[in-house]
Amino acid sequence: MSSSSSSLPLQTLKIGIVGFGTFGQLLAKTMIKQGHTTRATSRTDYSQLCHQLDVPFFRDVIPFLEADNDVILICTSILSLSEVLNSMPLRRLKRHTLFVDVLSVKEHPRNVLLQVLPENMDVLCTHPMFGPESGKNGWKDLPLVYEKVRVRNETRCSSFLHIFESEGCRMVEMSCEEHDKVAARSQFLSHSIGRILAEMGIESTSMNTKSFETLVKLKESATNDSFDLFSGLFIHNRFAQQELMNLEQSFEKVKQRLLKKMSEQQSLSSV
Repeated sequence: MSSSSSSLPLQTLKIGIVGFGTFGQLLAKTMIKQGHTTRATSRTDYSQLCHQLDVPFFRDVIPFLEADNDVILICTSILSLSEVLNSMPLRRLKRHTLFVDVLSVKEHPRNVLLQVLPENMDVLCTHPMFGPESGKNGWKDLPLVYEKVRVRNETRCSSFLHIFESEGCRMVEMSCEEHDKVAARSQFLSHSIGRILAEMGIESTSMNTKSFETLVKLKESATNDSFDLFSGLFIHNRFAQQELMNLEQSFEKVKQRLLKKMSEQQSLSSV
């Protein structure tokens, strides 16, 4: 774990956001509050919302890429990342730019960015460990996991990371591979259990225990996110399949222990 702080001077950034859904909007509001300039493009037309936020909205990606962006922030879904980036005419970029993603998996965007971007573009992979709901009242003590994949302009990169640091985020520097290993055992596992509980149809009762209330909250948290997000956590994290198998095997072990105990008790009562 490490802080992103450094002795480098900070700069006000011009940040272009690709994908202006609820999370992109959350980030943009904080960036604007801090004095940075933002602009946005998205497959969905957010022009009216952007007008309210005083954020220029580009329906056409070409003038967006030709704008004077210090940073291009990728806020697409996990499943659409490759399609979106491959559809962008990146040759229209007018300057060296820092590309940053905020996806919940890390090896996948790292690999795609390194594949499609010109070699002179910087790459920073990040995962803000919060969402539109959990981050709506501030980011203090919420983790921001990041890896400087290919960074030549340290001042620009530090200035971007400072956006999160100045909001009180806990800055965690970690490789994309290590992130995905840990996330498979934490984020993906909790989503999986929450989805299973939703399939079971569990609901709050008049005699909830604290532990059952925790399960209900886990179910609600998992289903508040889209199934596309859950699918992306599985498809694009190479460690997730093993964790799903571990979950199945562990469930079967517990089940067999219960059945064995029941058989023992039935044998005793028949004597």
